[in-house]
Amino acid sequence: MQAYVEKPFLDTNIHQISKEFSIEIVNIIPSSKYYFTYDANGLSFIKDSKKPKEILNVNFLKGKLGWRLKRVNHEANLKKALGKTKKPLCIFDATAGLLSDSMIFLSLGHSVVAVEQSKIIYLLVSDAIRRAKSSIPFISNLKLINANSVDIYKELDILFDIIYLDPMYPILKKNVKKSSEISAIRSILEIENLIDNEDNIISNFMNLDCKKLILKRPLKSKKIYSNINYQVKGSTTKFDIYI
Repeated sequence: MQAYVEKPFLDTNIHQISKEFSIEIVNIIPSSKYYFTYDANGLSFIKDSKKPKEILNVNFLKGKLGWRLKRVNHEANLKKALGKTKKPLCIFDATAGLLSDSMIFLSLGHSVVAVEQSKIIYLLVSDAIRRAKSSIPFISNLKLINANSVDIYKELDILFDIIYLDPMYPILKKNVKKSSEISAIRSILEIENLIDNEDNIISNFMNLDCKKLILKRPLKSKKIYSNINYQVKGSTTKFDIYI
């Protein structure tokens, strides 16, 4: 894969990414269907060269997630799903994605090990962490790993308080315009042949020993497992909790 970088933006970070993940740095826009770009906004991914303005870039300081972090006290349902606790929790986010909910966990004082199998998404999120770490102190309580989450969970000698699962939501026709971010993520998973992994991840974690598992799903989605201990429901989302 290639990364289009103009000369003023060549720095040690993009050279490190290139070296560690075998990404070729080029100064001419690639002819391939998809590629990375690197500029003042950090690392971005263009999923379709015919639509170069459709860019996926992760930013924890502004946009949707930045807005959520500024009003974390409004995350009532997510707090209810975690449960009342006087001590910081150790949370295993098995479907890290863009860290939307893990950043909320961190802002609440918890520590998180987040695992993302997609190399592309991992690189985008890692770069967003690099850009945000001086402005968001609690990000130091995050460990992000690029791997299969089931394998990592079995390898780590850590007693987690919670396993958190937020698999890819289906895109409904009426919500297509509102789901550009989800669509971009889905395209990336298709590129990396990971699109069918979500259901396998859920079933694998259901068969592992853990204190508590939280499964986030669309409100109207069918019940996958019958042994739910309790649920937390919002207007569009529900959290199925297994203890």
